[in-house]
Amino acid sequence: MIVAARLPRWIWPHSLAGRTALVLLVSLVLVQVLGLTIHALDRVDLIEHAQVRVAAVRAASLYRSVLQADRAQQLALVKEFSVRDDSDATIDSAPPSPDLPLANDDEVRRYRKHMALLPLAPELRPGQDVWFGSPDIGHVTAGLQLADGRWLNISMLTPAPSPWFSNHFLIAFAIMSVTAVLLTLWAVRRMVEPVVTLAAAAERLGRDVNAPPLPEGGPAEVSTAAIAFNTMAERIRRLLSDRNLMLAAISHDLRTPITRLKLRAEFMEDSEQHRKMLADLDELEAMVAASLAVGRDTAADEPLSPVDLVALVRTVLDETADAQPDTAEQLAYSGATSLTVLARPFALKRALTNLVINAVKYGGSALVTVHGIAGRQVRLTIEDSGPGIPPEECDRLFQPFQRLETSRNRETGGVGLGLTIARNILRAHGGEVTLTNRATGGIQALVTLPV
Repeated sequence: MIVAARLPRWIWPHSLAGRTALVLLVSLVLVQVLGLTIHALDRVDLIEHAQVRVAAVRAASLYRSVLQADRAQQLALVKEFSVRDDSDATIDSAPPSPDLPLANDDEVRRYRKHMALLPLAPELRPGQDVWFGSPDIGHVTAGLQLADGRWLNISMLTPAPSPWFSNHFLIAFAIMSVTAVLLTLWAVRRMVEPVVTLAAAAERLGRDVNAPPLPEGGPAEVSTAAIAFNTMAERIRRLLSDRNLMLAAISHDLRTPITRLKLRAEFMEDSEQHRKMLADLDELEAMVAASLAVGRDTAADEPLSPVDLVALVRTVLDETADAQPDTAEQLAYSGATSLTVLARPFALKRALTNLVINAVKYGGSALVTVHGIAGRQVRLTIEDSGPGIPPEECDRLFQPFQRLETSRNRETGGVGLGLTIARNILRAHGGEVTLTNRATGGIQALVTLPV
């Protein structure tokens, strides 16, 4: 793994399927090269063995024919044998030139063994007076002594065999290689398919906690992983349900004493204390309602459906302008004319409304831009023209009950859950929202949503 980590990115793939296929294909190539090398060496030995056999049999056959013929016929037989370009035979008074290298004992035994294969009578077999030259010089030379003392000298070419020569070698190799590559890719795809399915299911669960469970069939490992994933998803659904029930119970239980305290505050004679107590109770009631909204707005009871994001943004801007007519001039839209995403319409509208209201309240304006699809995500920005915020506060503002406004006035400082609700809703859709300071002043909220 250390060696693989040091490989360039264009060599070592990022995906499990790519890495597995690469390892298998490299192994296949090495096995193919090793197997073909062994096959080529065996082929060379087989061809050399066949050449020795053919040379020995041809020499023995010519020797037999010459022994059985008279002198005139002998010359004709020798001449006929020499017609081929790779063969030459003569009848001389001496064996071949002693300058030629002699065959070693193993080669001599090989020639004699092949000569013995011919069905010849004992008197027609070559005797011990046989001279063999080494085939290492590209041809084999043999001298066989005739009954009258003359020598039948034979020379035959023995070209070095080519280990890779074959009329169908390239075709066969290409067919084998393509077949092996296709089978490897098919096997790798089948092997990593459960991982891809698991990743897709995890992404669906991030968007919709009530997504259908994974099928629990297949091999033991896949079935175990599917069962574990379905168990985890069920526990998450139960946890969210318990949380929502707890928030609803707290809200219900607190509203009664809050209402009772408001009634008792009416009997206070001190008007100033009466006003302060009602303000505190109103703030407490708003915090309880906002806390309940966190669970309600991030719940996955609302089904996913195709939503025109541009139309939804325009609706949010129009409703904000209707609710706050004095801010209508500070609301604007630019970007795509239409773009469809898969979302929960009411929850997504709540998230965008919180971001727009936050920009108008603290930045004085809201310019919403849908940038379109980048990769597999939709980018949307909400920009204001306010004073900006310290960079270290950008992420802290998404935490519950965190506000830059330090006053206790709910009209100016809010409860501190608007950005929390917006981020929770967007993350439930598989998206994200971040805050950054603009170079020209103000804040930019960048929203990303999966396509």
